[in-house]
Amino acid sequence: MGFLGSKATAGRLLLLLIAVSAATADEDVFIGVNIGTDLSDMPHPTQVVALLKAQQIRHVRLYDADRGMLVALANTGIQVMISVPNEQILGIGQSNSTAANWVSQNVVAHYPATNITAIAVGSDVLTTLPNAAKILVNALKYIQSALVASNLDRQIKVSTPLSSSIILDSFPPSQAFFNRSLNPVLVPMLTFLQSTGSFLMLNIYPYYDYMQSNGVIPLDYALFKSLPPNKEAVDSNTLLHYSNVFDAVVDAAYYAMAFLNFTNVPIIVTESGWPSKGDSNEPDATLENANTYNSNLIRHVLNKTGTPKHPGLAVSTFIYELYNEDTKPGPISEKNWGLFDANGTPIYILRLTGSGAVLSNDTTNQTFCITKDGADPKMLQAALDWACGPGKVDCSALLQGEPCYEPDNVIAHATYAFDTYYHKMGKTPAACDFNGVAAITTTDPSHGSCIFPGSLGKNGTLVNITAPSLNSTSVDSSAYNLHSNAFTSIVLIIEIFISVAVLL
Repeated sequence: MGFLGSKATAGRLLLLLIAVSAATADEDVFIGVNIGTDLSDMPHPTQVVALLKAQQIRHVRLYDADRGMLVALANTGIQVMISVPNEQILGIGQSNSTAANWVSQNVVAHYPATNITAIAVGSDVLTTLPNAAKILVNALKYIQSALVASNLDRQIKVSTPLSSSIILDSFPPSQAFFNRSLNPVLVPMLTFLQSTGSFLMLNIYPYYDYMQSNGVIPLDYALFKSLPPNKEAVDSNTLLHYSNVFDAVVDAAYYAMAFLNFTNVPIIVTESGWPSKGDSNEPDATLENANTYNSNLIRHVLNKTGTPKHPGLAVSTFIYELYNEDTKPGPISEKNWGLFDANGTPIYILRLTGSGAVLSNDTTNQTFCITKDGADPKMLQAALDWACGPGKVDCSALLQGEPCYEPDNVIAHATYAFDTYYHKMGKTPAACDFNGVAAITTTDPSHGSCIFPGSLGKNGTLVNITAPSLNSTSVDSSAYNLHSNAFTSIVLIIEIFISVAVLL
């Protein structure tokens, strides 16, 4: 069968220009979270927003346009995708005035205080509500017309989430095409998306692809686990290598659109995730697999790896989902896709080393500062020298023969110095940047006898390390060779920027 199925203020001591460019880059691609509401004890909207803020989640998708949530999200800056529920599509698709009223009540009444950026018209309509398929494009057009009338069409995009199951013959991706019986809807829909500068919304569930493949799809391939080249799937037409189901599905969608002569409609993944618990016949719905999939997915998206067909072109993705939905019908797995329970307690701690602060979901506040994956070694060395010099970090543990000397490389030494500085400065996000080569994580970087500040240690008790004061002279710069020249100019530029800021 085919490989398809149904279902982070800039730091106080940062250069202004670096901060601006970093912020711009971050907006190119994002990880968001879906917020379902099938909970017996659904948290109040203000509690939901508090959790979003704590987890630095900046993009959310709602399955409706709940007024309480939209009010709670006001003035937070969080980007919001709202939805027209499936049961309202028939009415909106048959009446321009109904669509105009919907936009007036659910968009105009809240924007711009609530940062609504997209409207999802229904979800999986073509596969779950076929009787509404014929008027789905009308519904898209009527909602768009209402946005145009309110002068909001450039700020807010309109689309509809589709199940990846509508893509047939999905591997190799280069041979993929949409279910041809849906072309009468898909062609005008893609024409609409192209003309309005919107995107194809796609729900991708490698869990279901794996479950339905009868052993054809290896679990590691579904979970984004590293595979040797001879284990990767190869597209016989393009000779492109695929190391995970997710990328294969995305590229299949690109090829399927190209088959219909649409080559410039971008893709956004509106749902993807993995259940943490399942019935007896769902043995791979486990905490470990859910953690592995979502951690790897987040890292894959934020690293901007892209796909084999479009390397470097990352696809923004919404994780399914924020909460476990205990009242959702169906098998046990349907109730266990969440990252948190109703109390805001994480179901598992995501392993997001090097991926920044988004969804570092350890609510015990056990966070660390480490080197960012792929950071330039020269930048790391300069940052390490600054931390152990002007930053006044006690780096004696990095001396030869001391607990943290091994491994003797700039990545390991910089991680220790960064984390010590981060804890000394009260674990503020601004204290873990070092010109973009550091990131906050919930994964304890301690190893062997090298116990990092904030670590629970081998016996599970918090390690108390007394950091030197800001005016401390305890660093033995003769014992630890500090090549701080590279950072001196940066420090001087920072001082200049601060002086200018004060004058302004």
